Amino acid sequence: MTPDRIDIVWIVIATCMIFTMQAGFCCLESGFVRAKNSINVALKNLADFCIAALLFWAFGFAFAFGAGNGWIGATHWLFDARGEIALGVFFLFQLMFCGTSATIVSGAVAERVSFASYIAITIVISSLIYPVYANWAWNTGQFGGSSGWLAQLGFIDFAGSSVVHSIGGWVSLAAVLIIGPRTGRFLPGQPSMRGHDLVMSTLGVMLLWFGWFGFNGGSTLALNESVPSILINTTLGGCAGGVANLILSQLLYNKIRVEDFLNGTLAGLVAITANCHNTSGLGAVIIGAVGGGVAIAGAELLERWKIDDAVGAVPVHLCAGIWGTLAVAIFGDPAGWPVPHDRFTQFGIQLLGCAAAAVYGFGVTYILLRLINMAVPLRVTSEAEAIGLNQAEHGAGSAMLDLVGDMERQRREGRFDQPVRVVVGSEVETIALQYNRVIARVTRDADALRRAIEDLKRAKQAAEEASNAKSAFLANMSHELRTPLNAVIGFSEILTNELFGHLGDPRYKDYASDILASGRHLLSLVNDLLDHTRIEAGRVELHDVEMDVHEHAEAALRLMRERASAANVSLRGDFPELLPYLLADERAIRQMLLNLLGNAVKFTPAGGSVSLAVQQEGDGRLAITVSDTGIGMKREDVPRALEPFVQLHHHMNKAYGGTGLGLPLVQALMRLHGGSITIDSREGEGTSVTLRFPRSRVRQLPAIAMDARAAD
Repeated sequence: MTPDRIDIVWIVIATCMIFTMQAGFCCLESGFVRAKNSINVALKNLADFCIAALLFWAFGFAFAFGAGNGWIGATHWLFDARGEIALGVFFLFQLMFCGTSATIVSGAVAERVSFASYIAITIVISSLIYPVYANWAWNTGQFGGSSGWLAQLGFIDFAGSSVVHSIGGWVSLAAVLIIGPRTGRFLPGQPSMRGHDLVMSTLGVMLLWFGWFGFNGGSTLALNESVPSILINTTLGGCAGGVANLILSQLLYNKIRVEDFLNGTLAGLVAITANCHNTSGLGAVIIGAVGGGVAIAGAELLERWKIDDAVGAVPVHLCAGIWGTLAVAIFGDPAGWPVPHDRFTQFGIQLLGCAAAAVYGFGVTYILLRLINMAVPLRVTSEAEAIGLNQAEHGAGSAMLDLVGDMERQRREGRFDQPVRVVVGSEVETIALQYNRVIARVTRDADALRRAIEDLKRAKQAAEEASNAKSAFLANMSHELRTPLNAVIGFSEILTNELFGHLGDPRYKDYASDILASGRHLLSLVNDLLDHTRIEAGRVELHDVEMDVHEHAEAALRLMRERASAANVSLRGDFPELLPYLLADERAIRQMLLNLLGNAVKFTPAGGSVSLAVQQEGDGRLAITVSDTGIGMKREDVPRALEPFVQLHHHMNKAYGGTGLGLPLVQALMRLHGGSITIDSREGEGTSVTLRFPRSRVRQLPAIAMDARAAD
């Protein structure tokens, strides 16, 4: 073979190696997503290559390498290389680069973009974004016309850290910003969406690495003496990126996260791509290691900004691609640069090339996709996203999805008498068989439990009969106590109001007022004692309903306004119009609100104020706060105020009274609800009591209810 034929054979081999990167992306991205979307992602990987190849053949190659004016080419339309073997091989080699750049996007937008919309994104990057930027950076006028304007300045991107990878990353970023995150991706307390097959993703990284040897090594366009060093630097960059992320993952998260390791390796390969022909082995290691670190930092920023990139395409290809392009000026050998510059000048040119990729790659893509999205939504429906794009877009089920469907049917209907289907030879055959065995055992145990419950019911009935006898005794005693107390209160009111004329001696009125206060105090004591006894005996059962907190808060304020007015105390409410529902016992909530408001009014001197505030806190809990400007208490007395029957000394006078059970009852009722009570009090300044209900009891308003309230 003549030397030029050897060069051609090398480029053909490198081209075939690059094509394996399509298989690598397919494995990587399919494994990184959930099983219900894996087929869809795989098909998009194949479809984008087919679309990109046709467009690059029709006019993409002309835009990129045709004779032009430094901005866009205009020859070699509908490319035909008959009789020109070198030109044909070059076209095929460059076609693989275009296909690679397009494929980067599929992983970023996975799991929520329709198949047709993804084809539109592929058309944008393959026909307009990639070829034009490739002309700026790589067209050296080899087929006539002017060189690309970046190439004329001396911009260096040997194998595509910017031309291929950051362009793919910029398009990915524009797309994910428009379509938004996957449903539930950033909900508080929800685990992150993990890939279903990270073994397949690992295989994908290895296939990509193999293709990278052709990607970088073939960019020499000749089998010359620089190929071995290029392949060595490529290897070192990938290894350094992976090892750097192994260390960073352990330091940052106290564990080695698989996704970080895989993406760190790829980021190292992306970073070294721009300068693999013109740096030392040590430089390659540093470039690759920093590239891996940049990828982790980029992923953390996306997480903080709630930008959903399903596979980490933006951190790997955009962030590491920018770093690798800039690293040319830092670690490259100036003697090998096509235009002689000092490092500072070269860095400025590299930075300009990155900025051009950002403005053109991101800006144009964002505008075009925004216009497309206005006409035809890029995102699938929420129903399609929920069932998965495999089924929604392709009707492609799987044994795993069938098993999940059967289990969901059982859960929804509450019937477990029919076993789930077992697909012999499938990946879930063992799971289905074992699940059916578990269900059969649970059914048998449920029958035994049902029989035991019947026995317990009979025993409970006998116990209740004895308990009812005790309850009857307590009820009779309560009646015997309440009847004379109510009589005392009634006659005292007659004396106090002087319904039968003036009594004469004013001392009678004082005595009658004392009788009235004492009677009310005793009745309150009996009621509190009975309530406290029932709670302590565990006989209080909550009757939970989804209640309107807003409505109950306003009702409590209405009930207390007359009492507050009589005491010359200002009473106000402070709560938003839109509050979530609360799963709670309405009677208990009403009792707690009235108890706290009553205490606040009672211990607030004339001219003071009492407020009721309700709000949902940042962690999702619902907080009800009653604050007053009353007499308050010492900080050391606060724990004692929560003890049953305790009266603080400075409160034990006729003006205030009390049973000593108000706050303990509120605390006991809050414990039944799984909540907490917090008291902040300062003597002579006032008291603030906050009830916090757990997030599990907070129910968000349905959209229709929110709209109705907003309309009111």
